[in-house]
Amino acid sequence: MNLARAISESALNHASPEIFDQSTPGTAVPAPFAAAPGMDAASLAEAFQVFARASDELTQAYSGLQGQVGVLTERLDLLLAALPAGVVVLDQQGQVEQTNRAALDMLGDIAGVEWQSFAARVFVATDTPGEWALALFPEKLEETRISISATAQTTTGGRIVLLHDVTEAWRMRVSAARNERLAAMGEMVASLAHQLRTPLAAALLYTGHLANVQLPAAERASVADRAVERLRHLEKLIKDMLIFARGEALGREVFGVCDLLLELGATIEPVAQRQQIVFRQDCQAAGQQLFGNRKEIAGAIINLLENAIQVLGEGGEVVLSAVQEGGQESGQQDGRIAFVVRDNGRGIPIELQARLFEPFFTTRADGTGLGLAIARGVARAHGGDISLCSAPGEGSEFRLVLPQAVAESIEQESMEQKSK
Repeated sequence: MNLARAISESALNHASPEIFDQSTPGTAVPAPFAAAPGMDAASLAEAFQVFARASDELTQAYSGLQGQVGVLTERLDLLLAALPAGVVVLDQQGQVEQTNRAALDMLGDIAGVEWQSFAARVFVATDTPGEWALALFPEKLEETRISISATAQTTTGGRIVLLHDVTEAWRMRVSAARNERLAAMGEMVASLAHQLRTPLAAALLYTGHLANVQLPAAERASVADRAVERLRHLEKLIKDMLIFARGEALGREVFGVCDLLLELGATIEPVAQRQQIVFRQDCQAAGQQLFGNRKEIAGAIINLLENAIQVLGEGGEVVLSAVQEGGQESGQQDGRIAFVVRDNGRGIPIELQARLFEPFFTTRADGTGLGLAIARGVARAHGGDISLCSAPGEGSEFRLVLPQAVAESIEQESMEQKSK
């Protein structure tokens, strides 16, 4: 607009006054071009030369921009081809518009395919939140692990999906966890022998008394009860050892956080009442869900609750709560659920806190020392962890934090249930 205005003003400034007919007052009517013999042709030619030069400059600038776009496009293509992660570009309708070489190797040629339905067919949720197994090759279901993330909608309405092959990282993680458990098992062999021998020796002693035919009936019943108690303790010890050695979250389902809290409350409240301990529960995660092995998660939290009840005296208080952490409200992509077990007991000495999660470490004569180790193993198998906050005289707080169920896991689980 400025260039056009400059040309117009230049032409008007150099034009002859006779180019306008002033015969009618208050009007300026253009006269025929032939009637303007006084027009300065050189000035008009100069104006058009300015216009021509500006047009050439714009043409050259446009050509330069085209060249830069070509270079950037070539570099972008090379970058996409070199990326180890798969890139899938979706259009406004959610159909695949473009893929890079890594995505092509993972999924094959999927140009024009509707992404949502395709992803539901070829990706299978795993026990690790955020990781998926490729179902394109059923015989290799456990050999390829993919992490999927997607950008928000762009101004054009499309999206970009990133596919990261985390198979090697997953294998290393599983191997490291297995090696850690084996190392722990090796270190606790001596302790294990002692742990098994003590209840077994007691059970043998009590059952030996039962062989005495002169033993009164009342005493015989008492001895039998104590023998059964020792055998059950031995059974629990062996069961805990097997859970700890396995260390994997087998089986999965989607379940409500508050539903699990109600189940735990119904289990632990009678135990607390017998010890004359106040038990309260508070679910601050209404409507939230988890994806994992419900039985093992419940067992881990029960271990925390039983530990709290056993160290408290009469009149103590244990509070079980569930709260949501992270998520979209805090700007984080993935939310987490924290199960918090808090008591008002005497607290845990600082020098013992670092050893509490060691297998077979216990401060109780009748403890197996595996409860907290199992709880931590369950948390980590679900992609979470467990932490302790305690000070002498101020009680203790255990936090078992787990990733929330992502929408894809919930949708896939519901589809699997419908197909059964």
